[in-house]
Amino acid sequence: MGSSIPQWRYSSEDNLDAAYGLAVDEMLTHSVAQTDSSPILHLYSFKPSVIVGRYQDLEAGIRLERCRELGIEYNRRITGGGTVIMGPGQLALGLAVPLERLGVKSYVKAILAMFGDIIIDGLGRVGVEARFRPKNDIEVGGKKIAGLAVSIEEDDVLLFQMSLLLDFDTPLMLELLDLPAEKLSDKAISCFSERMTTIQAELGRPVAMDSVKKVILRAFEEGLAVNFTPSQFTKWEGQEITKLMKKRYCSPHWWFSVKHPAKRTGYAHKKTPEGLLQVYLSLSGGVIESLLITGDFFSSSRDINRIESALRWSATDEKSLEKNLEKVVGDNAVCGIDLSSLRETITAAKENYCLAKEDR
Repeated sequence: MGSSIPQWRYSSEDNLDAAYGLAVDEMLTHSVAQTDSSPILHLYSFKPSVIVGRYQDLEAGIRLERCRELGIEYNRRITGGGTVIMGPGQLALGLAVPLERLGVKSYVKAILAMFGDIIIDGLGRVGVEARFRPKNDIEVGGKKIAGLAVSIEEDDVLLFQMSLLLDFDTPLMLELLDLPAEKLSDKAISCFSERMTTIQAELGRPVAMDSVKKVILRAFEEGLAVNFTPSQFTKWEGQEITKLMKKRYCSPHWWFSVKHPAKRTGYAHKKTPEGLLQVYLSLSGGVIESLLITGDFFSSSRDINRIESALRWSATDEKSLEKNLEKVVGDNAVCGIDLSSLRETITAAKENYCLAKEDR
């Protein structure tokens, strides 16, 4: 007899508060890791919200006062990547699944490309021809239509997240975000409407959220060779959502947990194929006293913390930096950001710190 098709769970919701939606996605990983739950897919939409990546400075990237004036929520997700505007015209997706179930290693590039192919298949089912653009975008004719994010959580449970544009309010985005020049300069395009598209724009007609959910669900079933069964959250899962909202997503401590240093520091950045890498550091007696690595790349917090801890109170000459980075990171630095990029950016931050000190 042939093997049976794996039965996974899915839940569909709409118009969610940012804190609740993000707590649900994190809960999915806890349920899969800590209970006997099968993998879970969460398809949903948010109330109007601005959501930053795990390693971004919320205050540096968003016009918070304008968000408050407009009643737009803001929050931080546990996956990396850049800032997104979410609302009723954007489909959000969260999937928690053990890495071993996917048959891939924990290489972010491969995981994003695999899920990207599934999203592309789903878009094709509604008549939109798309392709994957590294590191984490789906595009149509050179215009972004979806963004992908991923993190590896406890017990090697993967959390994959996606935002897909059915419709989009570009003027509102420009009003809310304080965007760095690095995000605009690749093709010298100043108008964001020329860099983004939506399903409705591509088809020339309105598209119902439910119909898009159905084709994306079917694409995931065929792409992963599984069946998804509608499922309500269990009592334990509901309690876990409430706990995560209280502990993290309703807490200003979490929202503002990444801050660019206010004290005098050296700063440098580098735009790599894997994302914008930003380094802040200060020196004491020729060694690194403090170090902060941020940006819109993808990594686990454990990786970042390990790098920062290993380099703190270490020498900053090129040989010492290279030796220490190789010791703690290995060949696959910050999920694809190579050792030379890390070393060069840290060295540039050190030089900028020294120049600022001389100018005092």
